[in-house]
Amino acid sequence: MIASKPWYFSRTIWASIVTVMTGGAGLFGVPTGVIDNGALTETILQFVTAVSGLVAIFGRLSATSKIG
Repeated sequence: MIASKPWYFSRTIWASIVTVMTGGAGLFGVPTGVIDNGALTETILQFVTAVSGLVAIFGRLSATSKIG
């Protein structure tokens, strides 16, 4: 692995977060049998990607200096 990426682009991190959340929800009695962890992880990853894109766009539009 030569290239690095932010933690929030890691599928492994998001899959782990979803696993911990569904496990915790099961402990509190929330029915989790109908949740597809893979699909939920993919949806969360797409959401995070979209939000980070929006942040980049708004950050560039509100910047006060040029990119050199």
